[in-house]
Amino acid sequence: MKVTGYAYSWDVLGDPGFVERVQDLEVDEVAVALTYHSARAATPYSAERTSVIARTAASYRPVREAAWRGRELRPSTPDWVAQPDSGGDAVRLLNATGIPAAAWIVLTHNSQLGTAFPQYTVQNCFGESYPWALCPAQPAVREYAATLTAEAVAGLALSSVILEACGPLGAVHQHQHEKTDGVWAPAVARLLSICCCEACAEGWTGLDAAEVRATLRTEVRRLLDTADLTVTEDRLPATLKDIVLAGRQRATDALRAAVLAELAPGTRIVLHGQLDPWVTGALPGLTPAAAGDAAVVVLQNWAPGQSSVDAVAAARRALPEDVAVGSYITAVAASPVPDIEAYVTELGKAGAAELHLYHLGLGGPGRWPDLRAATAAARSLP
Repeated sequence: MKVTGYAYSWDVLGDPGFVERVQDLEVDEVAVALTYHSARAATPYSAERTSVIARTAASYRPVREAAWRGRELRPSTPDWVAQPDSGGDAVRLLNATGIPAAAWIVLTHNSQLGTAFPQYTVQNCFGESYPWALCPAQPAVREYAATLTAEAVAGLALSSVILEACGPLGAVHQHQHEKTDGVWAPAVARLLSICCCEACAEGWTGLDAAEVRATLRTEVRRLLDTADLTVTEDRLPATLKDIVLAGRQRATDALRAAVLAELAPGTRIVLHGQLDPWVTGALPGLTPAAAGDAAVVVLQNWAPGQSSVDAVAAARRALPEDVAVGSYITAVAASPVPDIEAYVTELGKAGAAELHLYHLGLGGPGRWPDLRAATAAARSLP
């Protein structure tokens, strides 16, 4: 079972013991975040600080004027890292020590750009913009994602390219000091995650956009009035749902095609995604064509338990045989995974051929035994 460990550039460059610990862990590759969203990231192994505050989304490669001139959407340069090419430096350091390095690229998750350019964001049926979510139906967003990818990988030897948020984000998101947790039932969150911007509405073939928005608002209100926070199904007409989903999937496919066009033939593509086509977020729902573009589809398995194991088994049945299933698990959640070794073993038995392990930098001494147990379990599997 292949193991990919995730890390930030400052983990690799700012921690003198990082390489040695990773070699001891025996992961197969390290995914370095070359573009990433805003975050406050703990640095438990640093002798100089306790965290890095990445105030905005940014590119951790040089932001070249020649590549971005004239573009409304362009990435920020991170002034919270010392190196002008911290992502590239991290990849080169890993390669020099014999550790294969992958590019970890986050595409449509960018609160800074979404705030500055709300016309390019996901907009719900109430006309509210989600500033963290750039909409794939917008040509400017697809152009931004393609250029971002090309610039991220330029000049680097990479074992894989890992695509996160290669599709739409939605209503559920950790935003500033979040006050919506536990408010939306799954069915409500799904409806509030349908983008109703003008570009998306153009894809609603045969439907009146104003009527679609009104229908969505009415159904959201009906679901809220039931006071049922567990409801998973709505009462939207099947035809409306099919047309809206088809439009979303065309936009997602166009985004992915634009990104892949910037990568060299033969690049090993790892796609974060989920089987449910309505899912939005960092691991968005797969379109019918998505698996054909990837060597690996990585599922969100952060919540330990039978539902995650069943999701892996379902993916293994649904995806083509030549597309590997990856399991994305975390060893740094607020509550440790009970018996993480057994959990990884069950995921492998269900069909996961890869373990994607979060996170080699955030996992300090208190969580390193869990990282070690997870990789040990993965290495014991075929």
